[in-house]
Amino acid sequence: MKITSIGEILFDLFPTHKKLGGAPLNFIFHIHKLIDEGNIISRVGKDVLGTKAIDEIKFAGLNTDYIQIDRIHPTGVANVILDEQGNPEFEIDSDRAFDFIELNDDIKYLVSNETNCLYFGTLSQRSETSRNSIQSLFNNPDIKYFCDLNLRNDFYDEEIISASLNTADFLKVNYKEMNLLNDLITQIDYNTEKVAYELMEQFNISMIAVTRGKDGSTIFENGKRYDYTSIDVKVKDTTGAGDAFAAMLCLGYLQGLEVNRINKLANDFAGEICMIDGALPKNDRIYDNFRDLLGIY
Repeated sequence: MKITSIGEILFDLFPTHKKLGGAPLNFIFHIHKLIDEGNIISRVGKDVLGTKAIDEIKFAGLNTDYIQIDRIHPTGVANVILDEQGNPEFEIDSDRAFDFIELNDDIKYLVSNETNCLYFGTLSQRSETSRNSIQSLFNNPDIKYFCDLNLRNDFYDEEIISASLNTADFLKVNYKEMNLLNDLITQIDYNTEKVAYELMEQFNISMIAVTRGKDGSTIFENGKRYDYTSIDVKVKDTTGAGDAFAAMLCLGYLQGLEVNRINKLANDFAGEICMIDGALPKNDRIYDNFRDLLGIY
């Protein structure tokens, strides 16, 4: 499985500390730790945070060859506000380095020749430069496209969403995003199942996963609905839980695992991430059990 993610690298700024993050990085970090594969295409500033990002990514063992250095725009940041349940709200600054990802021959070669699944979202499509770079990589018949919608603030519109859904082979959304998709796209009397099947038919999507936080998730595939209710965990911080779910969903989908099994693995892995501080574990112990459960050695 040769998986590439493209999009934002940023620092989540908490009241007392900062953590390296961004959905595409969190996602590919987990992928790399689980299967020892994965590349990320992104851009950071030529600044203190950019240097820190590159150093931390290298320390984790990830390839940084496709992370561009921007001499004009600073590294991305997101101010994080946690509610009483540990759920985050993000205030994301504009005109950051990840808004200016440039398409080059190395990136074209990576995606065309060394990628069989491309992960992307909508946040890094908010600017024309990165949007054009990302969308130019769409529609390769040899690649599976995984869209983790991640609608943030007002950094999206119907055109970005439609282009993303048109490309996606499989899709992950949360229950709030599902309502927004109905408001913008399907425009029917809201029912999660009806909206899912309408989107799957309209955009030729083979699988849709709808997450509900502590209440689990529902996966739709081949006209069937699969529900999973999460077990209670001692939540410290839910930042990055959706990205952990996405990583396990992606690996399960690409391996053709039974859907109920994918649903359980994705929820259990997201639950583990909820019990740590931030989106990325400080050590690799968390991955050992899930590597075995996936059948990856």
